[in-house]
Amino acid sequence: MPQFLGFAKTVMKNLFSKPVTTSYPAEPKVYPERSRGHVEINIADCIMCGMCMRSCPPGAIEVKRNENTWSINRFDCVQCGYCVEKCPKKCLSIVPGYQTPDSKKYVDTVTKPVVEQPAAAKPAAAPAAKPAATAKSADAETKAVAEAAKPVAAETKPAAEAAPKAAE
Repeated sequence: MPQFLGFAKTVMKNLFSKPVTTSYPAEPKVYPERSRGHVEINIADCIMCGMCMRSCPPGAIEVKRNENTWSINRFDCVQCGYCVEKCPKKCLSIVPGYQTPDSKKYVDTVTKPVVEQPAAAKPAAAPAAKPAATAKSADAETKAVAEAAKPVAAETKPAAEAAPKAAE
């Protein structure tokens, strides 16, 4: 019976006092300043250099330049922050908090969007009034190209056509 009275005392105290536990689901947890979180990437700023991949001690990061993909295996990452320090564009960061738990092992892969560059505008037409020297040099250049092309055309003729001319 003395054991029950000790337990009853604790029960009565807990019933009429403020809860000791935090209200985690209702209020998000505030992480300490230097707590390790998880690695995030701003893929738009990434140049796919691979410095993060080479500096990662467990080898959790993989960069494929030809496919424009950046992958991280969250189970292998130890949140050391070396990748964040080595990134030349500072597109990696460690975000406070942790990933949501899951029952499967997976790799987070981020694909960099391909930015299509607009077709280069055609150069504007040359001005109509050219100096006489420029016009003469352009005509001479055109004639030189045409003359250079003629012997090449003669050499490419079939041998049957070239033989009668040689006999004459």
